[in-house]
Amino acid sequence: MTTRTLYLFCAAAPPIQYVTKAIRQAQERGWSVCLGFTPTAAQWMQEQLTGLEELTGYPVRSAYRVPGEANPWPKADVMAFAPITANSLNAWALGLTPSWPVGAVVEAMGSAVPVVAMPCVNQSLAAHPQIDRSVAVLREAGVAVLYGEGGWIPNAPGRGRPDAYPWGLVLDQVDRAEAERRSGS
Repeated sequence: MTTRTLYLFCAAAPPIQYVTKAIRQAQERGWSVCLGFTPTAAQWMQEQLTGLEELTGYPVRSAYRVPGEANPWPKADVMAFAPITANSLNAWALGLTPSWPVGAVVEAMGSAVPVVAMPCVNQSLAAHPQIDRSVAVLREAGVAVLYGEGGWIPNAPGRGRPDAYPWGLVLDQVDRAEAERRSGS
């Protein structure tokens, strides 16, 4: 069987507490998962990093490599950024690279690697007009952004259920993106 590699990037949003669930689901679907965190997400998950590295078989990354340093991960077939916060989403849409995961997906847009994203923003953050503009920019660039009907629906502040984050929707889209990439569509 051919190994399929998924880069899963996560920003500092409450659903990252359940990223193990997403990794296991992806592995059950035949994906090898490489996990990357924004710096704040890495700080939140500091105590779990060793276990996550054991689960994936790869180092968890949260920073740019030093020039000349070898990439410890295999080449990605698909990238997913979930959960992605308003900060990382807006930076990505503007082409800014304040963190390594955002830089990686900005760069992926210029390659043949499909990218999937699912925001995790509450209704107050979603009310800012830049969120819809950023989603539109990324969709126009070919990113599968799961936001709105069929994706992430913003909740009232403080009313989210991080344990119910729909990782399956992200993985379904990752599978579709890989199938399209392989068929050349």
